[in-house]
Amino acid sequence: MSGSSSNVNSVFYAETYHPIQAGSIDGTDTLPHDNAIYRALLCSQAGLYDPFGDPKVIGDSYCTIFVGRLSHLTTEETLRKAMGKYGKVKNLRLVRHIVTGASRGYAFVEFETEREMRRAYEDAHHSLIDDSEIIVDYNRQQLMPGWIPRRLGGGLGAKKESGQIRFGGRERPFRAPLRPIPWDDLKRLGIPLPPEGRYMSRFEIPLPPQRKRSSMDREYRSLRHHKHSKQSHRRERRSVSRDALSDE
Repeated sequence: MSGSSSNVNSVFYAETYHPIQAGSIDGTDTLPHDNAIYRALLCSQAGLYDPFGDPKVIGDSYCTIFVGRLSHLTTEETLRKAMGKYGKVKNLRLVRHIVTGASRGYAFVEFETEREMRRAYEDAHHSLIDDSEIIVDYNRQQLMPGWIPRRLGGGLGAKKESGQIRFGGRERPFRAPLRPIPWDDLKRLGIPLPPEGRYMSRFEIPLPPQRKRSSMDREYRSLRHHKHSKQSHRRERRSVSRDALSDE
């Protein structure tokens, strides 16, 4: 498939965040088209946002999901119960207004394991909590390089009426470009290039980032697998021996 394909179901997702690209429906814009994108670009270039500078953010990012579009009536208890269907909830933070204490409609939920996090990531998306259809994503704040939050003009997704739609995320992926791709300009500006010829179907679920395993981790898992295989082989031989004795 080429970049000029007319297949509207062909999409791709951002792996790193660039404010100009996030404002583009096909990821090929080279100029900011609104003031919020320009603000996000300035923050990015000046290094004004520190994704690890929020003391309220705790826990393992790889075990944490973002839950958005929550009802403002949803409580921590209700959310914990709903997320408990996918695994053991270790930590939960329902973000509230610093003055009024009212829910801001989104939360971060940390599970005990990555497996549980991925189950929630896949199965809880577009489920209902308190009659609100929620969205679920991975913790982009700490796992997506270059991330700029919505309050600084960045973010992803949003509804049309917000006037600040951002593309490349789970809700609004980039469309496969229908126009010629300005490769040289994108490279010059440091904007990630579209994966020409490697687009996904709109109906596929994009995978969240995986934790990088060290060589020590890989060696440990290999040893465990080898040990388990030897134990299984011994059990199988003992079983065969018992069967042979019983036949006699």
